[in-house]
This record gives sequence, structure tokens and C-alpha cells, in this order.
Amino acid sequence: MNSPQPAARSASNASPFRRIAAAVILGGLVFTVLWIVAFGMVTSMLIGAGCCVVIVAASSASDLVEMLLNALAAVIFGVLAVIAAIFGAIFSVFGI
Repeated sequence: MNSPQPAARSASNASPFRRIAAAVILGGLVFTVLWIVAFGMVTSMLIGAGCCVVIVAASSASDLVEMLLNALAAVIFGVLAVIAAIFGAIFSVFGI
């Protein structure tokens, strides 16, 4: 009996769009926190965009940063999926 082959990593997990989306979400969080707490809108937008660019550039240059960003993207999109599932369950219970 042959042992099953290990599952290959799917293309969606290795997609650069997923890493970029996670970096944009993190940049948006940095922008929001800085805008609410400390700076004006333009300054916060510049810092948030700079963080996004640095994360994307670092992920293309470093395997460690790429691995961490992929793990963070999985966590972020997992949390968003759970939130969407909760709202879907609530709406389906009430027939909306």
C-alpha cells in the first residue's frame, strides 16, 4: 500500500496578491490608529502608505518576512471569514 503524497501548497496561498492585500490592511490599520490617536489625516496617510510599501518591498526581498506576512495574511483572512460566517448565520436565522 502506498503512502499518500504530501499535499502541495496551493497557488492561492503563495499568491502575491494575498500578501499585498495583507500589507494594505496593515497599512490601513496604521493609518487609522495614527489618525485617531496622534496625527492629521495627511500625515497618517503618508505613514500608512510608507508602511505598506516597506512591507511589500521587504516581503519580496526576504523569505522570512514573506513567511511572516503569509502567516499574518492567513490569520487576518481567517478572522474576516469567521466574522462573515457569524453575520451569515445571524442573517439566515432571521431570514434576511
